[in-house]
Amino acid sequence: MLKIGVIGAGHLGKIHIKLLKEIEIIELVGFYDADESTRKKISEDFNVKSFTSINELIEAVDAVDIVTPTISHFDCASKSLKQSKHLFIEKPITNTIEEAKQLIYLADEANVKVQIGHVERFNPAFVTAVPFINNPMFIETHRLAQFNPRGTDVSVVLDLMIHDIDIVLNIVKSNIKKISASGVAVVSDTPDIANVRIEFDNGCVANLTASRISLKNMRKTRVFQRDAYISIDFLDKQAEIVKLKNVEGEPDPLSVTLDLGNGKGIKQIFFEKPTIKETNAIKEELTQFALSILNNTKPLVTIHDGYNALDVAYKIIEKLKISLALIED
Repeated sequence: MLKIGVIGAGHLGKIHIKLLKEIEIIELVGFYDADESTRKKISEDFNVKSFTSINELIEAVDAVDIVTPTISHFDCASKSLKQSKHLFIEKPITNTIEEAKQLIYLADEANVKVQIGHVERFNPAFVTAVPFINNPMFIETHRLAQFNPRGTDVSVVLDLMIHDIDIVLNIVKSNIKKISASGVAVVSDTPDIANVRIEFDNGCVANLTASRISLKNMRKTRVFQRDAYISIDFLDKQAEIVKLKNVEGEPDPLSVTLDLGNGKGIKQIFFEKPTIKETNAIKEELTQFALSILNNTKPLVTIHDGYNALDVAYKIIEKLKISLALIED
């Protein structure tokens, strides 16, 4: 049984507290939140112990789950790592690249497990689609959200797009060659809608769009590769696979085929809509974090994954600053 404590009991922190209580291999020791009234209410609502200081909580557990605003991630994480506690940190890993680098150093020194909360890796639609993805050459993502004042203190890149940055970096096994970006600040001081093109050394191109001023919510990724197309709907938790296979001889008259012309042959089109196992992605990522500690295995989303996603996000933000400056001039 792994003893875990939660730091931060806001909107997402409450969800973590609820789910941690449901995981059999975890003992939720308690939580800490800077607001005293929040501590009292959450303690009563969830029947869980509240700690009056971060250090007191850290000392009482094996692992710490950090669900605070990003600006405080480094402070909470560094205190935990200096006491050699395993860490789960909500995305993005830290507020700055330098802080992320320092956490990697501290984690290596403490020799503990650190997992970053890029929850879409555990989305059942993505988990189901991953085995079908092989050397993608074009990826298109759309992550659109209706306006919500919560989160507008940061760019839409760190608020929404970072989910898709992590997914793309996970499925493309190549270094980045070039990043292009454009965006517009509509209702806040930072971009509310952005479009990004990432070119990789192996020829793959990823086109990412994120908006927090959309009329409807959408979280879709389309992956194109040789003889296959994979569509992933992260919101509705659905996946569709379209495969092309060479036809030997005369094709079945009832099948869907594609004549390539010029004597290049005929390909049959196969449609597959795999069954998606209904799971709670947040509960799954917390369970896998605990298992990585208990079984001494590598976390599925490592501290380096968190760093890489943040690094690309900030490179995109720098490109957006240039783009916005040109528009304003």
